[in-house]
Amino acid sequence: MRFLSMIRINERAGQQPSAQLMEDMGKLMAEMTAAGSLLDTAGLRPTVEGKRVRLSRGRQTVIDGPFTEAKEVIGGYAMLQAASMDEALALTRRFLDVHGDEWEIECEVRQLMEDCSEAA
Repeated sequence: MRFLSMIRINERAGQQPSAQLMEDMGKLMAEMTAAGSLLDTAGLRPTVEGKRVRLSRGRQTVIDGPFTEAKEVIGGYAMLQAASMDEALALTRRFLDVHGDEWEIECEVRQLMEDCSEAA
């Protein structure tokens, strides 16, 4: 089963990853990729560079970032391969553990629907 772990950050906190965090994260990602549990991962550019497309009553509008109404935003993601939600949570906890105690972040973990029949 595939799971999406979305990393929520407070973009206004201005935290930047240290060189040590980047090194530790690189090692963890290499290990998880080799094990087949990490399928893809990336950080996202700041919301000031983003846009939202909204559909309301058949009309589309584009809203430029930053999105001031959002205190927390998706700062990155990890696509995981796991046998269960519990396993996906354990993998996500490993990502969070690497950050130590100076970060305030959370991850939302959700299983992907593998085919359209799951939506019914």
